[in-house]
Amino acid sequence: MQVLVLNSGSSSIKYRLFDDGGEGSDGLILLARGLVERIGESSSTAAQTVVAADGTETEDVEDGIAIADHAEGFRWIVDRLESSGVADDLGAIGHRVVHGGEEFSAPTVIDEDVIARIEAQIPLAPLHNPANLTGIEVARQLRPELTNVAVFDTAFHATLPASAYRYAVPERLRAEQGVRRYGFHGTSHAYVARRAAAALGRTEEQCKLVTLHLGNGASAAAVDGGRSVETSMGLSPLEGLVMGTRSGDLDPAVIFHLIREAGMSAEEVERVLNRESGLLGLCGDNDLRTIEDRAAAGDEAAQLALDVYVHRIRKYLGAYAAVLGRLDAVVFTAGVGENSDTLRAAICADLDVLGVRLDAARNDGVRASKAPDGIAAVHADDSEVAVLVIATDEEHEIAEQTLAALEA
Repeated sequence: MQVLVLNSGSSSIKYRLFDDGGEGSDGLILLARGLVERIGESSSTAAQTVVAADGTETEDVEDGIAIADHAEGFRWIVDRLESSGVADDLGAIGHRVVHGGEEFSAPTVIDEDVIARIEAQIPLAPLHNPANLTGIEVARQLRPELTNVAVFDTAFHATLPASAYRYAVPERLRAEQGVRRYGFHGTSHAYVARRAAAALGRTEEQCKLVTLHLGNGASAAAVDGGRSVETSMGLSPLEGLVMGTRSGDLDPAVIFHLIREAGMSAEEVERVLNRESGLLGLCGDNDLRTIEDRAAAGDEAAQLALDVYVHRIRKYLGAYAAVLGRLDAVVFTAGVGENSDTLRAAICADLDVLGVRLDAARNDGVRASKAPDGIAAVHADDSEVAVLVIATDEEHEIAEQTLAALEA
C-alpha cells in the first residue's frame, strides 16, 4: 500500500509518496516528493521529483502557474502522481498537524469528531493548525475513499512527567486555558532517537539521549528509553533555544515592560518575539551560513549571535544530562545540526565534564545527507558519550505513524 504524506502550510503544500514495500520489506520506499508553493498568488510554483527503483530522479517543475487555493494545489499533486505512474496503490494520507494539545498523544484516524478536536486546539497554534486543517479538509473532499491520519508534532512529548510539563502558575490556567509545556518537532526527535539507538547497537529502552533539532526553528529533547522526558519548546514553539527569528527563553517581564514602557500592543510584542528576534534580532541575519561567514570575516555582531546561540544550546545540554542522570549520545539533526561542523564543534567544546569529546577530523565537513545511511559518528575514540549527526526525515516518520495507526 502507498501512503501520501501532506504538510500543509498557509500558502504551500509539501508532500511525499511512500510505498510500504509489502510483506517482508526492509521498510518504506520513497516514490516521489514535491512542493506546491505561493498558493493563492498570481504566480505559483509546483514541482515534483519521482524516484526510480535504481535511485534515478526525474524532476517536473511548473513555474508561473495560477493555483488559486489548496484544493487546486491538491489536484495538481494527485494529477502529477497519477500521470507519472507512481500512485497506483494509494491507500492512506498522513497529515502533519502541529498542535494536538492534551487531546492527542498518538497518530489518529481522522473523522468529524477528530477534526472538531483539532479545531479546538487552534488557540494554541493559530499560525499552524488552521493550515493543517485546510489540507485535511481538501484531501477528504477530493479523495473521500482514502483513510486520513493526523500525526501531531506534540505527540512524542506526551510522555513528559508533570514535573517537566507543568508551569508554576495557578492550576485554573492549565485546566481552563491549557497553559503547560507541550513541545514540538516531535516527529523529528522520535525519528532520530530511534535511529541513534540502532546506530549504538542498542534498543531504544537502553538509551539516554539528548537530541538537538537545530534549524531555523530549534529545539532540544531529553529522551530516556525512547520516551521524551523533557523538551525546550513549551506552550508554543517560541520557548527554549535561540532560533532564526524567535527569541527563545526570556524573562516574561520583558513582555510587560514593552507593553507599558514602549507602548507596544500584545500583537506587536508577539510579532517581534516570533519574527524579528533570535539570530535576526542579534545581527540582522537568520541564515547560519551567512552569519558564520560574517563572523569568520571579523563581524562582531555575527560572532555575538553565534555565541548566544551556542551558549543557550550548551546550557540545555548540561541541564538535560542532569535530568537523564546518564548520557549515551548527543544527536545533531535538522538543517544546522546536520550541516554545520563549526557549530557542532563549538557546542561540544570543553564538555569533558559530560564525557563528550568531539573528533575534529571526523566532524570536519560532515553533512548528514551525504553520510552512509544518513548517520555519521563524530566523537573521539575515548569519548564516553557518542556524538551522532543524523539526517532527520519527518515525512518518513509521519508515514510510519500513519501505517501504525491503520494497523491499530
